[in-house]
Parts: sequence; C-alpha cells; structure tokens
Amino acid sequence: MKEVVCAGSGGQGVLTCGLILSDIAVREGQNATWCPSYGSAMRGGTANCTVKFGKDVIYNPQQEEPDVLIVMNNPSFEMFIKIVAPNGMAVVGDMVTCDTTVRPDVTIVKVPCSAIADELGNARSANIVMTGAAVKAMGDFSKEEAIAAMNAMFAKKGKSKFEEANKKAFKAGYAAV
Repeated sequence: MKEVVCAGSGGQGVLTCGLILSDIAVREGQNATWCPSYGSAMRGGTANCTVKFGKDVIYNPQQEEPDVLIVMNNPSFEMFIKIVAPNGMAVVGDMVTCDTTVRPDVTIVKVPCSAIADELGNARSANIVMTGAAVKAMGDFSKEEAIAAMNAMFAKKGKSKFEEANKKAFKAGYAAV
C-alpha cells in the first residue's frame, strides 16, 4: 500500500490533486481512500488530504507515515516533512522556498508548477501540473491511465469543459520530472 499526503493552502487545489490520485487507483482496480482536512477558512487557510491506495485492504484511512508528500507551500512543507517515511519522497512546488534539505533520507523532486501553469496561460492549473509530476515520480500509474481517470473524474463533476487544459497541464507536469 502507498500513502500520499497532498498539502498546501486552501485554493491551491491540493484536495483535488489527492482526489485525482485516488480516482486513478480505483480506476486501475486498486482500493483507495481519500481523507481531506482543511482549516475553517478554506481559501487561504491550510488544506491537506491523505490518499492511500493498493491491492490490499486499507484498514486505516487516516494519515500515518506517508511514502510521498506533494506540497505547495512553506508551512505545509515544514509541517509534513517530519512524518514522511524514511526513504520517502517529497514532490515540492515552486512556492516552497524554505530549506528542503532537512531530511537527507527523503528524495526531493522540485517542480516549477506555478511557472509551468503560467506558461500554459492558466495559473490555476498548478495543482494539475503537480499531479502529473507526482504520478511520474511515483511510477505507480502510466500517463495514459492517469489522464483517463482525471478526465473521467472531472466529467462526473460536470467539469469536462476543462479537459483539454487539464490534459496539457498534467502532461507538462509529467514531462517536468
């Protein structure tokens, strides 16, 4: 089983990032959980979610010791880097400017997600860029599997009009790793 924590500020799309990961796993025949957590003021407050997925039964959906941290701001990095499993990984967005070398046993994958999203003309897609980067870095799913699941998830939510923009952002993040 793999545990992933997605963390950042409310409005950065970290909950959506986690939801996409859980949907990819389910679509690929795995068990998955998605547990969101956010402050009382969602936009601008803290937000994170824990995703667990794998073939086995998930007995505890709550946050324990994540294998992967996907993080988009300094406070979240400082809060969650401490609990990443030894030899885990942190996929770090470009808004994280603090010292990321505090855990030599954790592989740091830096992603210029905001810069990439800006280049694509859609600053709000930084979370989709991060999702693409994380999928590539983790290596659990193919790019095609991930894009199909992401598109299906957004279609269920009535947001298929963003399909092409999301696909571009995902592919750009995937290519950035």
